[in-house]
Amino acid sequence: MERSTLELMCQKTSSRLQLRVERGDEVLSLGTFENTPASIDKLLKKLSGRGDVSACYEAGPTGYGLYRQIRAAGCACCVVAPSLIPVRAGERVKTDRLDATRLARLLRAGELPPVWLPDETHEAMRDLVRARESAAEDQRHKRQLVSAFVLRHGRIYHRSKPWTMRYRRWLQTLTFDHPAHQIALQEMLLAERNASERLSGSRSTSRLWCRTGPWHQL
Repeated sequence: MERSTLELMCQKTSSRLQLRVERGDEVLSLGTFENTPASIDKLLKKLSGRGDVSACYEAGPTGYGLYRQIRAAGCACCVVAPSLIPVRAGERVKTDRLDATRLARLLRAGELPPVWLPDETHEAMRDLVRARESAAEDQRHKRQLVSAFVLRHGRIYHRSKPWTMRYRRWLQTLTFDHPAHQIALQEMLLAERNASERLSGSRSTSRLWCRTGPWHQL
């Protein structure tokens, strides 16, 4: 019975797969295939007749859904960090085909250290944290725009702590000779208010999940 080693170069809509058969050192390329659950299921069923199947792919924006699908099909799979993949001196040419071939050989040799894989609950919490961080960054950016605008027009707030209710009332009292400047300030204040509301909602959701999720005892 043959043992097949799969290496997937995952992209948004397609993947390249390399097949390694233990009976020799040759790496057979199966080309590209559509990166959809149905296509991958069909491929795994086709290859299962060859014997044991092992797969690996680089961690990246495609997430861990592919890993879970391959494991659910009864095949071994690992996800590797690109920074931990051994590279020989002089290997500077990078293509999907060459990268897939190298990873297939490294996987067979046991030289690919897998990364820690979160379960679906941890992955969902990661996405929630990323959303909160994005909201915080958006708020900082909007506030910087307002601060730079008022400073550029010579408006100085003489108290030490900005973005309090007093500071917001002060911003509303500012007037400018040109109507376009007044409109620009109001637009920036509206954008900052929306960003602050988004951040507040994201923080509330995170706190609620932490109290009811598996981290409530931490």
